[in-house]
Order: sequence, then C-alpha cells, then structure tokens
Amino acid sequence: MNDSSKSLLAAVSGRGAQDAADILEQAPAQEAAAVLEAMNPMVAQQVLHEMEDEPRTVAISLATRERAAQWLKNREYPEDSVGWLMEAPVAVFGPDMRVDACIEELRKLTKQALITYAYVVDSQGKLLGLLVMRDLMLAEPQTRLADVMIAHPFTLLPTLELTEAMKLVVNKHYPVYPVCDEGGRLLGLVRGQNLFEARAIEISAQVGAMVGVQNEERLSTPLLRSLRFRHPWLQINLLTCFIAATVVGVFEDTLGRLVLLAAFLPVLAGQSGNTGCQALAVTLRGMTLGDLKPGDERKLVVKEGILGLLNGMMVGVSAGIGMWVYARINNNDSALVLGMVVWMSMVASCVVSGLSGALIPLILRKCGADPATASSIFLTTATDVISMGVFLGLASALVP
Repeated sequence: MNDSSKSLLAAVSGRGAQDAADILEQAPAQEAAAVLEAMNPMVAQQVLHEMEDEPRTVAISLATRERAAQWLKNREYPEDSVGWLMEAPVAVFGPDMRVDACIEELRKLTKQALITYAYVVDSQGKLLGLLVMRDLMLAEPQTRLADVMIAHPFTLLPTLELTEAMKLVVNKHYPVYPVCDEGGRLLGLVRGQNLFEARAIEISAQVGAMVGVQNEERLSTPLLRSLRFRHPWLQINLLTCFIAATVVGVFEDTLGRLVLLAAFLPVLAGQSGNTGCQALAVTLRGMTLGDLKPGDERKLVVKEGILGLLNGMMVGVSAGIGMWVYARINNNDSALVLGMVVWMSMVASCVVSGLSGALIPLILRKCGADPATASSIFLTTATDVISMGVFLGLASALVP
C-alpha cells in the first residue's frame, strides 16, 4: 500500500459505512480497492454494500483475485453474519499428505498470507481436522497429516449471526475459526480479532440505537445526514409525548382543582423512567452477552416486576412524605390522602416500568427487530402514560 492509499485509509477509518463509501467513490479506483483490502472484512463488506454499483464493481475488479472472489462470495450471506467476515482458507491439505511435504508447502504459502492453522479436508472438501504448527514441527517427517491433526475441530456456520457466534466462542478464544456449511465442507475462516472487533462495533452502537441514533452515525457524519438519521425518531417521540399529554388532558378538571398535583408529575415520570431504564439495560446486556438463555424470559420479567414493586414501595414512602409535607404547607385538608395517592402511584409506576424495561426488548426480538432499536422511546411512553394516568386517576377517585 502506497502513501496515498495509507492516507485514504486513515481518512475513512472510524467513519460509518455510508461516509466511507462516499469518500472511496471519489478516490482513484486502485487506491479504493487497496483500502478495502486493508479494512476489517465486515467493515469492507458494509462499505461495498453502500457504494454505487459502478465504483463497487470497479473496486472489486481491481482487488486481488482471491479477495475479489471472497467479497463476491461473502455478499451471498446476510449482513452482520459470520459469512460477511470470511476469508478464503489458504493452507488446505489432504489427509494422506506427509508432514515434511506439508511443512515445505507451508513455507511457500506463508509468503502469500498470514497462516495460523492448516486444515485437512477429504476429496469432497469436508473438514476432517485442524493442524497446529507446533504439532507439525514436532511430528516425524513421514507421518501422515491424518495422524497429526486435531479431529472434529470447532466450526461456525456462515449464516450464523455475529451475536450468536460470539456466544459460542466467548469461552474459547481461538485466534481463527473455520467456517463450514451444514454438510461440513470448509468454506473459509474467520479471525477471532475480526469477530470481536465487529461485535464491539455493534455493542458501541447499542446505546445510540436505544434513542434512535443509527449505527451508521459517527462524529464525522455530515450535518444533513445526521439530521436524516435522527429526525424521524424524534417525530415518533413527539407522537408518544402527545399520547402522554392526552392522558393528562383527561384529568384537566382534577388538576384544576388540585393544582399541587402538577408539581409531582415530573417526580413520578422521572422515577418510573429510571426504574424502567435499569431493567432495560440489564435485559439488553443479558441479550448481548448471552446470559439470557431460551426459557429464561419469564424469570427475567418476574424478577424485574418484583424489583419494581420493592423499589416503588421504598421510594414511594419518601415521595409520599414529600407530598404530605407539601400539601400541609399549602393548607390542603387532604394531605394524608394525597401522600397515600403518591405512594400507591409510585408503586404501580415502578412495577409497570420494570416490566416494560424487560418486555420491550423481548417483544422487539420476538418480532424480528433489533431489541435496542429506539427501545428507550417506547419505554418512556409506557412509563409516562402509566405513571401519570395512575396518579391522576387515583387522585380523582380518592381526594374529595
């Protein structure tokens, strides 16, 4: 890679796929191809996906034959899958090959590519085993590879989502993982570094996704593109705010009669919102790290509901006392009843918030959507509507 290509690589590093694609489309095609080859395989695939057809085709045609073939092959698999990260296997041998011949061949191959393991396949390309360099060096020269290899090595499917792949490899820490189809035929390999890097990028984008910030957006994203990414979610958020405002409007007469209630609406909304965000964060973390196993969903929801109940009861005592003091200062004869209303409202709000924080990402995942996508917006709607509705409803019914 020449100095110009290195400068171009530095210019696109850390940018979103769309931004990087825009830059590479304006660059000389040969330099764009060199930069794409130097990128993390998944990032390169995402950038190629965002490029226009003509510059993408030219860039692929100018890449090395092996890399171009791999790009085209990887594009057959779903985005953010193991297949997107695959590299072509270089050191592939038959089971009857001798150790000395294999080592001699590896000396030539290491000049072309970085080789961590060698692979043993049969005549149909089915993976039989994996060769570790140390075992090869210590084996007798006349030994067959079938007698040195590690049989039945751990493999990944190319269609496996990165999240699921990370759950499988989190305790293995191998530098390279072979990728095979369902029939066991070796298709490629994926490096552990690239797998963890791709997952780290996804995790870093999760916080933004909770409030509608797209994974593509970076600090360097142009103003108008950032506006296009964020604004639709803000419109949705505004709609949900109108829903909460409608609930308050239903109890307009109650607020007119008991103006001091208005002072405690933000208290309820804020406390229930925080409770829900805690449950949401724990749920998303469990999904991301693989702690949330199939069948554990009910246990999670029950736990968050109980936590909401207990937290609501304790926080409700402080809030209820605060309302009682505030009402007494304002010479309201129903100070004790108002304190009880605040306590009951806080308990109900925290229970619903805890349940919502656990259920919203579970429901999104069940529907096939990203569990983190704008989940905070949906959570805020649920907590605001419930907390304000319960609070004003109880006040209307219990306060004379």
